[in-house]
Amino acid sequence: MKSTANVIASPTCNVTCFEQEKVARIKAELAKEEHLLPELAELYKLLGNTTRLKILLALAQGELCVCDVAHVLGLTVAATSHQLKLLRDQGWLAMRNDGKMVYYRLRGEGLLKALKGDFRLLEQRLT
Repeated sequence: MKSTANVIASPTCNVTCFEQEKVARIKAELAKEEHLLPELAELYKLLGNTTRLKILLALAQGELCVCDVAHVLGLTVAATSHQLKLLRDQGWLAMRNDGKMVYYRLRGEGLLKALKGDFRLLEQRLT
């Protein structure tokens, strides 16, 4: 039997598209957020580093000076400062100076909530 479905050929795929409306709807939805994808990829790149994740989780406990963060991580102050700067540049950390000491804290709770949600997802996968 011959199908009466509307089919389109695509230059990117040799298989005929049978779900034209669905594909068009999904493409339109993706197009709405396409401008955010490079920034989202950068966000995930920053979060794809265990050292930076440890920093965020440590700062979830409260404000810490750079030296204390370095001790928590077992890193040099210079290496720690570099990681803190990357996180601060993303807008996730607030910084304050107190004499020669520099203190960091989480800027908001949104990222922490997302991370905790991710931990719950991982725990579910592992059980």
